[in-house]
Amino acid sequence: MADVVIVGAGPAGIFAALELAEVAPGLKISMIEQGKDIHERSRSGKEMLIGWGGAGAYSDGKLTISTDVGGQLSSLIAEDELLRMLDHVDTIYTNYAPTGELYSVDSDDAASLSARARLAGLVYVPTKVRHIGTENLSIILGKLRQELNGKVELKFGVRVEEILENTGKVCGVRLSDGSRIDAAFVIVAPGRAGSSWMSGQAKGLGLETHPNPVDLGVRVELPAATMEHLTSKAYETKFIYYSRTFDDRVRTFCMNPYGEVVIETLGDIVTVNGHSWANKRTENTNFALLVSADFTEPFDDPIGYGESVAKLANMLGKGVIVQRLGDLLGGRRTTSERLLRCTTRPTLMEATPGDLSYCLPYRILTDLVEMLSCLDTLAPGVNSAHTLLYGIEVKFYSNRIRLDHELRSQIEGLYVIGDGAGITRGLIQASCSGIIAARSIAGRL
Repeated sequence: MADVVIVGAGPAGIFAALELAEVAPGLKISMIEQGKDIHERSRSGKEMLIGWGGAGAYSDGKLTISTDVGGQLSSLIAEDELLRMLDHVDTIYTNYAPTGELYSVDSDDAASLSARARLAGLVYVPTKVRHIGTENLSIILGKLRQELNGKVELKFGVRVEEILENTGKVCGVRLSDGSRIDAAFVIVAPGRAGSSWMSGQAKGLGLETHPNPVDLGVRVELPAATMEHLTSKAYETKFIYYSRTFDDRVRTFCMNPYGEVVIETLGDIVTVNGHSWANKRTENTNFALLVSADFTEPFDDPIGYGESVAKLANMLGKGVIVQRLGDLLGGRRTTSERLLRCTTRPTLMEATPGDLSYCLPYRILTDLVEMLSCLDTLAPGVNSAHTLLYGIEVKFYSNRIRLDHELRSQIEGLYVIGDGAGITRGLIQASCSGIIAARSIAGRL
């Protein structure tokens, strides 16, 4: 028996547990995590995405304090309330480790950059960003783990096989070890790695869902000096482009000044990501360039589509593929010899030189090439022949589940939060979603 079961120990689940332990002490809270504890995790294989801290544990710890990016919570709660919560979460993170620098662009610079972006065919999204650094984020997560010692019952290395309900009310969970935990409240926070699992649970429970797009594209790497005039002030500059040929939405995401490109494993799929450290630098900057692939009837499996494209890249490159932009535009494969002549030295040495045009659909490839050309207007050198493209980068999100402003589902007592609910896309809004659910439950108890 438990008062509350929390499924998943990523940022959303952790902040739900923190809030419940603070505002409703004495509750019996069971937290279930299929991965390992923070001190047992590693950066290799699937452990990079599951375990205490979730996928965010090995990110570079960017807290984007904005209601416009990082999720869709602003569609459920008032903007001023969300802003207060974002600031609150920022304070919690920075109480546990070196704060990291807070970056923002003043109004005059933002207006100037916005005007220049429009001339280039882009939309500039001004944001306030705190960069914690991947090494400092692991310190914070370790301290949060200690904070919950004795307050929450933690089970690692166990999967939740089924969310249980009876006559429209949640009644607990069934675990992979054959046991069952009964509870009147269940908070489900499976993260991006659990998006397929969440979709299956939602279908089995009969929850109303709406397809989310799958974000598919490449990780771009270039000399840091190319973007320095942008990243020195904003750290992460976010641009949106609507492609000329297909009118698709393309965006920059997860910009890492002086960072490195890394491998990310999702089950049996190898994808690519990037991060930055707080206390060491490379000579490059990297960022994702992602196309939002929306689908209409009869197709309803965007996650499966993204997985198929990633598997094709893995088949061709035995993992991640890297290609010079000049080779891509010239219709030729990047070879090891051509990569050695590249003036941008790759930070991911395990990538296989190859040809991304064999695995990326023509539509998505066209969108990416168009946006790189537009970005070159703002940052000359982005569209250089020596810019490196790594693929495939893909972001999976569960179908968005119908939730109310307290993140309650149609089943009484069942809350769905974080990236796995299809409503957040980053550390800070995922953390906020945990607090929202916890406050709702505390009020009802």
